[in-house]
Amino acid sequence: MIFATLPLAECEGATLAHSLKIPGLVLKKGTELTAAHIAALSEAGVGEITVARLAETDVKEDRAAALIAEGVAGPGVTVERAFTGRANIFADAAGVLVVDRAGIDRLNRIDPAITLATLGEYAPVEAGRMVATVKIIPYAVAGDLVATASAHGQEGLLRLAPYRAMKVALISTRLASLKERTIDKTVAVTRERLRPAGAKIIADIRIPHEAGVLAEALRKVRAEGAELVIVFGASANVDLGDVVPRAIEAAGGRVEHFGMPVDPGNLLVMARLGDIPVIGAPGCARSPSENGFDWVLRRTLAGLAVTADDLTGLGVGGLLMEIVSRPQPRRAPQPDISGAAAPRVAILVLAAGRSTRMGGPNKLLATIDGEPLVRIAARHALDADPASVTVVTGHMADKVGAALSGLDVAIVHNQDYAEGLSTSLKAGIAALPGEIDAALVMLADMPQVSPEIITRLIDAYDPPAGALIVVPTVAGKQGNPVLWSKRYFADLMTIQGDVGARHLIGTNAQSVVEVEVGEAARLDLDTPEALADVGGEIVRTLNVPATYVVEDK
Repeated sequence: MIFATLPLAECEGATLAHSLKIPGLVLKKGTELTAAHIAALSEAGVGEITVARLAETDVKEDRAAALIAEGVAGPGVTVERAFTGRANIFADAAGVLVVDRAGIDRLNRIDPAITLATLGEYAPVEAGRMVATVKIIPYAVAGDLVATASAHGQEGLLRLAPYRAMKVALISTRLASLKERTIDKTVAVTRERLRPAGAKIIADIRIPHEAGVLAEALRKVRAEGAELVIVFGASANVDLGDVVPRAIEAAGGRVEHFGMPVDPGNLLVMARLGDIPVIGAPGCARSPSENGFDWVLRRTLAGLAVTADDLTGLGVGGLLMEIVSRPQPRRAPQPDISGAAAPRVAILVLAAGRSTRMGGPNKLLATIDGEPLVRIAARHALDADPASVTVVTGHMADKVGAALSGLDVAIVHNQDYAEGLSTSLKAGIAALPGEIDAALVMLADMPQVSPEIITRLIDAYDPPAGALIVVPTVAGKQGNPVLWSKRYFADLMTIQGDVGARHLIGTNAQSVVEVEVGEAARLDLDTPEALADVGGEIVRTLNVPATYVVEDK
């Protein structure tokens, strides 16, 4: 194929490289130019255009894409009609995508003109989901390259392993420390995991955490026709001699592998009881969030054997929880059913400003119904029951601190408060306890941010679902306060001057979840007029008593 800018007279029969628009005529790229096209372009004063001229042995893009896609597609997938040099491949049923990674790499190295992109190895898909696409980069490709690529994939470089409607037995062991409702919720979560495959739970057995009793239960469910057994141990497996692996062997089974390089999911046991796969589930399998157990379960439900080599090959990409930008599917907050502690969220109340727009007095000592704004903010924070509340002071620190008397808050003084908001933010973060998971940053002049609003923001924080920054909105516009995962604390500590962290929200949009809370998210009291509108009153003398007690409202 020749790709060049040629005089118009030499372009008949060539393929237009770029779209053209002239009065009365629009030609899209890829158009095969006719004599009528050439005449119209000449009349419009066009002297030369960029075209692709095919050699006799070249194959046009759509035909090339179709031939290669048909060559690589194996059982369980369908190739749709090619267009614009692209042939998409779709799943015929729900299941797991199986790809020949090495073969696909070799195909993509035949020539830069030929590309094949797929979903990830063993990706779960539903019927009708696009699983791969062949794209031809230029308008045509040499016929011998197409033949090589088509033949290269004749064994099928990708196929679908459809789910099987398996009969699944669940066995849960009990200890006194494990609540029955935790087992109930574990069963509910597992039922949801099995639903896409059409698998059914035929047994829900709950027994003491003893190897002998568990071995007998394994033999029982095997005799009753189970095709997959999942064991949820009351305590984590820490050794091949532990209760679950020992019971599997006592029942006549064999442990094929213990442990895998996926986190969460390390402590998984893969075993077989005759021909029946047995999965000793790690503790994280009680949670609905994706973990290593899902990877193994999906393959098993699709009838794919999971070997020791398969498990030990999961390390690259196996870190699931500590990647800030991981694009996990967003979902509504789920109840905690894993037995793990809820995230520890601290609240920072920034109260160091000089109130320059208020015209002199410290607005944080202004009162509503006799209570200073800073105390209202701190009290609302405490009523939301966070892990801790820290107030950052600066301007008139003694009087602001006195207004907080009797409240269970930590007070941190920002001696650099005159340099702007960023210094208070950094002082507050630096003072937080090390075990904190996230911090909600409040401004002390927003009295309508209620405990209920604060609780809603904290509840929306959901790291497994990718919700690492929680932003309140009013009619779709972002406001305050904002909750930040500790993964962003280092970025917050780099901010300079009298600015907040708004730019970090924009640059980390994939980790942001918005919560509509109404006007409270944008109502701050910067002026005497704004304060008066909410019934507030300036304290002109600033004679705040050494102790301040306000009856809880």
